Amino acid sequence: MTATASFQALGTTAFVVVTEPPRLSRARAAVEAELARVDLACSRFRPDSELSRAQAAAGRAVQIGPLLFQALRAALDAAAATDGLVDPTVGRTLRLAGYDRTFRLVAARDGDSFEARFERVPGWRAVELDPERSTLRLPAGVELDLGATAKALAADRAAGAAEAAAGCGVLVSLGGDISIAGDPPAEGWPVLVADDHTAPLNGGGPTVALAGGGLATSGTTVRRWRAADAELHHVIDPRSGRPAVTPWRTVTVAAATCVDANTASTAALVLGHDGPAWLEERRLPARLVSSDGDRTCVAGWPAEAA
Repeated sequence: MTATASFQALGTTAFVVVTEPPRLSRARAAVEAELARVDLACSRFRPDSELSRAQAAAGRAVQIGPLLFQALRAALDAAAATDGLVDPTVGRTLRLAGYDRTFRLVAARDGDSFEARFERVPGWRAVELDPERSTLRLPAGVELDLGATAKALAADRAAGAAEAAAGCGVLVSLGGDISIAGDPPAEGWPVLVADDHTAPLNGGGPTVALAGGGLATSGTTVRRWRAADAELHHVIDPRSGRPAVTPWRTVTVAAATCVDANTASTAALVLGHDGPAWLEERRLPARLVSSDGDRTCVAGWPAEAA
C-alpha cells in the first residue's frame, strides 16, 4: 500500500509517493524543503536567487554555494556528454523568445502583441566554474537556463532527502521527472507514461514498473506559447538558437538517475530522427512518440500494443 501527496513547486506539479502511508508527511516536508532550496539557488525568474545574482556580476567571478555549484556541474556534464545538445547557455535566446517569466505567466500573455527574437547560443564552454574556489564567472551577456537538468537534479535530491527523513521507499515526480530512493513496492512503482505531466502517476494508459533510478520525459506539447503568428516551445536547439524542429512530441528515457534520464531525453528530442540510434548506442531504454502518435521503443523499453 502506498500514499501520495501533490503540490505546486518549481513551476510544475510535484508528487511524493511513499511505501509507508504514516510516513508521508515527513517525506513531503523533506521534499518541500529541498525544492525551496533548489528554487532559491537556481531559479532564473527570481531576482533574489543565487543564479540571478551571479549573472548580474557581468563578467566577474563570484562565490557560489554548494547547491548551485552542483547544479552547474550537472549542467556542464550534460553538455559535455551530449556534445552541446543540452546546453545551459540557451538562457538569453529562450528569454527573448518569450520564456521570460514563470510559464503560468507566459501562457497567460497576449501572444499577438509579443514579437519573439532569437540569438546565437554562446556555448557551454563559456561558463567558468572553479571547483577549488567555488566560483562562477559568466562573460557579460551570457544567460543560463538550468531547466534541462536542475529540475531533474531537484528530483534526485528530493527523493534522497525524503527517503532519509521517512525511512521508507519514496518516489518523487517533478513535472514528469521521476526519481526513486529506498526499497520500492514488491511489484515496482507503476508509472504512467503520458504527454502531460499533470496526469496521475497511476492513471489510464501505458505504464512501466520502476524499481530504482530515474525516468524523465522531454516534450514539445505542454510548454508552448504564441508569439505574433508563431507557436513556440521551450526546448531550444543550441545549434540554431531556436526551438528544436523535431518529429517527436515526447521522448521518455529511463536511466540510473533522473539527471541522466533528462539529459538523454532532451538530447534525443533535439537530435530528431537521429535520436533513437543515439539512445540505442548508449543502451538507454526509451519511448519516443511522434507528432502523429506513432511510437518507437528502443534499448529494451517494453513493447506496446498498437
